[in-house]
Amino acid sequence: MFALSELENDALIEIFNIGVGQAAASMSAIVNEAVRMSVPSVSFINRTEAARLLDGKSPEAENICGVSQHYEGAFATEAILMFPEDKSLEIVRLMVGESVPLKELTEMEQEAMCEIGNIILNSCVGTLANIFQRELHGSLPQYHVGTSDEILVASGSLPDTVVLMLHIDFLLEKHQIHGYVAFVLDVTALHDLKEQINLYIARAMGQA
Repeated sequence: MFALSELENDALIEIFNIGVGQAAASMSAIVNEAVRMSVPSVSFINRTEAARLLDGKSPEAENICGVSQHYEGAFATEAILMFPEDKSLEIVRLMVGESVPLKELTEMEQEAMCEIGNIILNSCVGTLANIFQRELHGSLPQYHVGTSDEILVASGSLPDTVVLMLHIDFLLEKHQIHGYVAFVLDVTALHDLKEQINLYIARAMGQA
């Protein structure tokens, strides 16, 4: 399985911490509530293991709500934000307020979740692009509902495709919502990512 050195892994977590901090600030403005996000770990696992991990973290939710965007540039990846489906309406309710009827809330769920996905994914990917000093261009967000494996398959990944799994805890003042961000990468993209991390480390140490 693909692996990073301890230094490379620490650098990647540091980069994602910056991106998640920007995402938290943007999301706070939307839901009018303090939002804290943590990035405790980053792991590289295959698609089958990633689906199993997601299912294990959401045992009470049969389906997962996912928003995906494809990125090209410094490396190619399909970025996917996933929540338990039973939390998606809760997130939308926070965005639009208590006064919107449930029927209207359901009708705007897909658009609202795409907006949240766009904010969080672009914050993470935009930070990668800025720090790597390379461009990453994203597609429009796509909305998915299904099992974790179905959502990962929808990204075009094969069972042995490597998934960079990033666990995010969304901590709101009155709610606790857990989400995952997955970056689906093929072998070429993995080596491109590793190269960019090492160039960043070299610049940080004054060696580039």
